[in-house]
Amino acid sequence: MRKTMKFMAMLIFVAAMTVGLASCERNDDSSDNPTGPSIGAFDQNGASNAVFSVAENKTVHFSKGNLQYQASTNTWRFAEHQYDYIGVDNANASSSYAGWIDLFGWGTSGWSGSGATYYHPWDSEGCGVIDEDIEAQYGPTGAYDLVGDFANADWGVYNRISNGGNQSRMWRTLTQDEWDYLFYERNASTVNYKENARFAKATIDNVTGLIVLPDSFTLPAGISLYNINREYNYFSSNIYTTQQWSQLEANGAIFLPSAGVFCYDSYYYSHGEDLSDCYYCDDGFSQYWTTTSSGDGLRALRMEFSKNYLDANLNGSRSDKLSVRLVRD
Repeated sequence: MRKTMKFMAMLIFVAAMTVGLASCERNDDSSDNPTGPSIGAFDQNGASNAVFSVAENKTVHFSKGNLQYQASTNTWRFAEHQYDYIGVDNANASSSYAGWIDLFGWGTSGWSGSGATYYHPWDSEGCGVIDEDIEAQYGPTGAYDLVGDFANADWGVYNRISNGGNQSRMWRTLTQDEWDYLFYERNASTVNYKENARFAKATIDNVTGLIVLPDSFTLPAGISLYNINREYNYFSSNIYTTQQWSQLEANGAIFLPSAGVFCYDSYYYSHGEDLSDCYYCDDGFSQYWTTTSSGDGLRALRMEFSKNYLDANLNGSRSDKLSVRLVRD
């Protein structure tokens, strides 16, 4: 009898330990932990706790920073802060570069199955010139989007993001229609008497960019937000310290930094000067990729903003190097 009781006690102990270990394993940085602990405004996988509508009855969570890549270790990650960006050092991109880059040609996830000649994150062939033969060799061959059979050409679908759950197929890039809905069509909170407050231009610690407000948002006490939903407005409308921004971020605000672009300069090109190298522009200017092809097999659509401009439906060369901001459904 005594041996039986000892045996039963041991079974209970082992079962308790097993449950305890399983509970500990639930708090890892993986996608099987949807209810795990949040880290500030983001969950353990780097997805915003706040939600953003991108279509009717469809919401997403934004990643905690722009996408970055290190070729020497084949590592993808999200920027440490939402206002971080690499800048002109993207010009150093190569297959062995030990630094980080955050500007990419369209469909350059590293997946070779799309038929593209240029699919590596560091590929820069054709940047700086207009060449239809080169443009057509970025992303899926033909007028296909980075979805369905070609979803792996999307950076977030194909790759493991080291500080974003570290599993493939956890993230994705927005379509052009989703960017458009995010800025112009969704229902959102009233902020400073502005109904459906969706975005505002701002400067955070001298970094210009675009604040995107979640569907449900409360302005922190003592913080102001001006010129909401105004496309043609300067970044000086809202100037914040990193401490002030942390309060906005804690309430769900997302920041898209003006990370610049590598592309040909349209002014010089239109005046007969063909540029042989990429032209980096960072004068409060930024473009973010969509997964949407322009339909001609040569170009793709991107979202662009500058100091007095916002366009969620811009058509341009697939060989341009632009920012990528991922989301989770």
